[in-house]
Amino acid sequence: MNAPASTAAPKVGFVSLGCPKALTDSELILTQLSAEGYQTSKTFDGADLVIVNTCGFIDDAVKESLDTIGEALAENGRVIVTGCLGARQGEGGGNMVQNIHPSVLAVTGPHATHEVMEAVHKHLPKPHDPFVDLVPAQGIKLTPRHYAYLKISEGCNHRCTFCIIPSMRGDLVSRPIGDVLTEARKLFEAGVKELLVVSQDTSAYGVDVKYRTGFWDGKPVKTRMFDLVRELGELAKGFGAWVRLHYVYPYPHVDEVLPLMAEGLVLPYLDVPLQHSHPDVLRRMKRPASGERNLERIQKWREVCPELVVRSTFIAGFPGETEEEFAHLLDFVREAQIDRAGCFAYSPVTGAAANELANPVPDALREERRARFMAVAEAVSAERLQRRVGATMQVLVDAAPGMGKKGGVGRSYADAPEIDGTVRLLPPQKISKTLKVGEFTKARVVAAEGHDLVAMPI
Repeated sequence: MNAPASTAAPKVGFVSLGCPKALTDSELILTQLSAEGYQTSKTFDGADLVIVNTCGFIDDAVKESLDTIGEALAENGRVIVTGCLGARQGEGGGNMVQNIHPSVLAVTGPHATHEVMEAVHKHLPKPHDPFVDLVPAQGIKLTPRHYAYLKISEGCNHRCTFCIIPSMRGDLVSRPIGDVLTEARKLFEAGVKELLVVSQDTSAYGVDVKYRTGFWDGKPVKTRMFDLVRELGELAKGFGAWVRLHYVYPYPHVDEVLPLMAEGLVLPYLDVPLQHSHPDVLRRMKRPASGERNLERIQKWREVCPELVVRSTFIAGFPGETEEEFAHLLDFVREAQIDRAGCFAYSPVTGAAANELANPVPDALREERRARFMAVAEAVSAERLQRRVGATMQVLVDAAPGMGKKGGVGRSYADAPEIDGTVRLLPPQKISKTLKVGEFTKARVVAAEGHDLVAMPI
């Protein structure tokens, strides 16, 4: 006698690797899977197939992605690959992923929800036609309920010599401003208290459509950074929420956004990927703007908005970097007073133009410079954090066991999730005081510890 056919919905295991921009791609795919009635899971156990959203930027990310694909194949056997690594060519030609893992079911590049779903339908037929009401209005999110990433564009018009992202994600394509603001409102209505704006180049929003006028809520709004940030800030204000800006190139028009920060419409926080300070290194990198202009611009920003926090990333040991050029970078970090800084030792990426530059820096020296950079950057950051002792800050609570009676963990406006520091919240002195995840609390800073603050809820 045959066993009865299972009526359970097909189950898709899902692994998301890489940056917040890749995370938003994952959320789109998960939303569509749920809309079509598929079950989704973060594990391979019992999955009918597995989707791996990969990162393909630096060597460590490539290795992690390839290892994860291999693990999924070993444990499940039925794997669809998407994301930036899916767009990479192998050394001998052909697709890198298929060359290394020829048994994968399908491979797509990034931002490819339609292609991924076509592959899923081919290898795991959908249980029924899509019904949008099967998923929440804000879609499926991989972040905690109280914060979410909002991707405003795809691709990049720059051709930095160390980067291959444009070859994987293409040129800049800005989302219609009405669509972006509608998604933001749905997220706020769903309880999001912090919206993190991401893209490859947030400052370039609207350049590709010549800042075309769109419409939202019946009113005209230009497709450009200032107008978007202003509208997001006004929207967030109505929900008592934060807006945080990431991947902001230091173009002159960014100056217009600082008054919005000074008046409290959006967080006084800018994630600016500077990469270096010396003009000659920046030219070899083909980065926009020179180091001197960047320093002057940051100083002017702080004049307009003294509370501004600047986070950035840098590369040490770029091909041709001299000791003098590296010393210039260390001086820049000290003078610009970069609040939060990360640093990579230069890593050659297959297909990047920088690989052909003369005078590559030896591996050991690259690592030694990275360590020296981080020592200076951490000293600057620690000194700036120390200034906050005694201040009262608004803290968004990320964890609060037992209603926070034993304390908790949160973040101030100066701390983006997972990349910056945290605020360790002490047990409240008032018996009536409680801490709830996803809500704000006022706290007085009593100490600074490394990258983090310690504060007493009040």
